[in-house]
Amino acid sequence: LAGRRGGGMAAVGLPGSDFSDLRDIKKQLLSVAERSRERGLQHSGKWASELAFALDPLPLSELPPPPALTEEDARDLDAYTLAKSYFDLKEYDRAAYFLRGCKSQKAYFLYMYSRYLSGEKKKDDETVDSLGPLEKGQVKNEALRELRVELSKKHKARELDGFGLYLYGVVLRKLDLAKEAIDVFVEATHVLPLHWGAWLELCNLITDKEMLKFLSLPDTWMKEFFLAHIYTELQLIEEALQKYQSLIDAGFSKSTYIISQIAVAYHNIRDIDKALSIFNELRKQDPYRIENMDTFSNLLYVRSMKPELSYLAHNLCEIDKYRVETCCVIGNYYSLRSQHEKAALYFQRALKLNPRYLGAWTLMGHEYMEMKNTSAAIQAYRHAIEVNKRDYRAWYGLGQTYEILKMPFYCLYYYRRAHQLRPNDSRMLVALGECYEKLNQLVEAKKCYWRAYAVGDVEKMALVKLAKLHEQLNESEQAAQCYIKYIQDIYSCGEIVEHLEVSTAFRYLAQYYFKCKLWDEASACAQKCCAFNDTREEGKALLRQILQLRNQGETSSTDIAAPFFLPVSLSANNTPTRRVSPLNLSSVTP
Repeated sequence: LAGRRGGGMAAVGLPGSDFSDLRDIKKQLLSVAERSRERGLQHSGKWASELAFALDPLPLSELPPPPALTEEDARDLDAYTLAKSYFDLKEYDRAAYFLRGCKSQKAYFLYMYSRYLSGEKKKDDETVDSLGPLEKGQVKNEALRELRVELSKKHKARELDGFGLYLYGVVLRKLDLAKEAIDVFVEATHVLPLHWGAWLELCNLITDKEMLKFLSLPDTWMKEFFLAHIYTELQLIEEALQKYQSLIDAGFSKSTYIISQIAVAYHNIRDIDKALSIFNELRKQDPYRIENMDTFSNLLYVRSMKPELSYLAHNLCEIDKYRVETCCVIGNYYSLRSQHEKAALYFQRALKLNPRYLGAWTLMGHEYMEMKNTSAAIQAYRHAIEVNKRDYRAWYGLGQTYEILKMPFYCLYYYRRAHQLRPNDSRMLVALGECYEKLNQLVEAKKCYWRAYAVGDVEKMALVKLAKLHEQLNESEQAAQCYIKYIQDIYSCGEIVEHLEVSTAFRYLAQYYFKCKLWDEASACAQKCCAFNDTREEGKALLRQILQLRNQGETSSTDIAAPFFLPVSLSANNTPTRRVSPLNLSSVTP
């Protein structure tokens, strides 16, 4: 790599791989924040500044010196200073015009970056004018091809510094040359490991853990932040939380970036209470923060916390009403109030502000589903997948829309994709099971329901569905087994549940025990049936029958084997199965 390291290394040395010297890390962060700002890379500058702010302040003698100027820098200084002022006012073409012919690394980067942003701005303006069913590739950034040609020449001549490589990678990604882009971004992280933008772009291009293994990344402390971020993106939440915890222990406990990332990670594994408490803490530390507040609003939405969501929406509106996150929060607020047309309007507004904003596409799809507009929903979910193929909510949403359209083969494909992205999410597994059931592939359906139960069934529906399948197949022992487990689960977690399925379970068990001539168990279940409106009459009738048979001197059968086992086919995935004896109902009180 010695030859690759262009002019990017002079000002900032290669950062070490550990966190032993936090003062040195702070110097590196302040230095790269300044260099990013000089090149108009606002987000990377902000990221480094936020991280530096979380560390203790440096004394005057230890502050990093300003980057040394070369002869070329001095020659380009006037043009650079003028162009940078135009760039900051978003007059990109004007900035590029005055930077033509500049040779210094900094001025050359700003020249190319101005041309790139000018093309992006024109593309976005056109996109906004026609925010209908836009197919990918209808509107292009016209500058990309020229930029690629010029940057690739420089790249071959090894004249690009870390920032130049980053821009070259972005251009390649925009031209859908993902493989080449990954190589260039990896090179950029080696040349300038402190530039967060290159790491972040790399995150967006890595689609699974396998790809991650084959990347040769520089061994620096920045890699830890990258790995934590990519683990969150790839839904490897436990690994991500471990990484963030180790970063906090290393001395970044005050970093709002890390706190927000931990909250997002808990949101992704649906640990809603934990995520809410972290977001509330974050709001106390950084009350005017808008990033990630759309994720916070999703949590409030799931918990149906109307007053809190209303307060958040008003609060963000006062701070900045023309931010995508604000529009999404307001959209969620209207959605919670079942004003779906208004909600969809705000998600559309968010997309006018940023057509590549993933959350808004997915949420808009959900709203169209509520409005029964399936074709618009499909369109929105497809856009979400175009922006990010890892968005399991969009794949799941597509599955739901095709379910409404009664197209189970399509459903199956989309639910499978969602399940691949979230292998331990019971909702995807239950949806897959229902699909297989509709397609009459009952063995597959059974596997899905059992797996959903094994990974921890969020909605407590998998066992009931499994029991009903066994009923269909006249496998009464297994059905009874599932209903018993279901009832034990429901009462052990102490939730007040929809009585429909509980009563179904008791009704089935009462009839099952009755057939097996286990009168005590049958009458106990029948008595439970009497507690529910829809099974009361059947329960009473069964109790009368049992009484009659007992009076006739029928004895309770003892030759039925009490513990049941799950069939071998269902235990194939090595899920441990417990022996379950006939239900001890004395301890169960609804």
